[in-house]
Amino acid sequence: MLVSKLDGTQGRKMNRLIVGVAVALVLAFAGCAPQPTRDSAASHPLRIASWNLEHLAESDGLGCRARSEADYAALRTYAEQLGADVIAFEEVENAAAAARVFPPDRYVIVISQRPSSGRHGFCGRDATDGPTIRDQKVGFAIRKGVDFTRNPDLSELAIGNPDLRWGVDITINGQEPLRLLALHLKSGCSAGDEKKPCPVLFDQVPVLQRWISARQAQGMPFVMLGDWNRRLALADDAVWKRLNEAAPLLDAAEGKAATCVQRYPDFIDHIVLDPGAAKRFVQGSFTEFTYGVAEDQHPSDHCPVSISIQ
Repeated sequence: MLVSKLDGTQGRKMNRLIVGVAVALVLAFAGCAPQPTRDSAASHPLRIASWNLEHLAESDGLGCRARSEADYAALRTYAEQLGADVIAFEEVENAAAAARVFPPDRYVIVISQRPSSGRHGFCGRDATDGPTIRDQKVGFAIRKGVDFTRNPDLSELAIGNPDLRWGVDITINGQEPLRLLALHLKSGCSAGDEKKPCPVLFDQVPVLQRWISARQAQGMPFVMLGDWNRRLALADDAVWKRLNEAAPLLDAAEGKAATCVQRYPDFIDHIVLDPGAAKRFVQGSFTEFTYGVAEDQHPSDHCPVSISIQ
């Protein structure tokens, strides 16, 4: 053989040449192979969360929960620990405020287009002086690489009141699209129907029923998530019963008790799925993220909740 006639140095050079050509051929063929995408990576569930950020202002020192840069940095750390691909957020002043928690190099921010009502009361229940309430908007932080489409905001949730919050509506694209609605309903009516704010909350329910019916007509699986300001898991809850008239729904917490704030054992932050989305719900994936610190050190008066969807 020719190689056998070569001296030691020439033989080693020839062997290196042969190996180099083989490696180049392997890399060339590998470059032609299909690259993984979000659709082909079916083994990686989508992690979806809801997080009320408690009066998150754009600037330091403003609003009913005035924060420093260190506080925003802590929130960014918690956001990474949460590990969600899509986060529905509530009580955020604007996109710039959201970007202080969800950095633009990692997340796309989609926020409610509801205009400011121009009315900003004082933060305390009976306060006549001091800091004032900033805009409270709903939105999504979507990890870059997740393909989505923004749908029109559900402005009807305001039922004609400029102080009530709109829903934010997106579709996660892919082989099996999923519709997501982020919401923050009227506060002050967590149970029953006798408190003064209850008629307002109950007037928002038909808006959600119509949205649910529209998705059912499309055959589009959906998840509704956010701060419902309602203990939906209570026995015979009227809001939950009315919503289930439009479609049989699943509350992802499945009866688990809330632990974020000791005196409130019932969730008011909910992730609700229709039957199509429920089929893709990873059983046992519901999680309440309690920050890992004492309650009085929580960076918000709500804890995030999250699930995984195949």
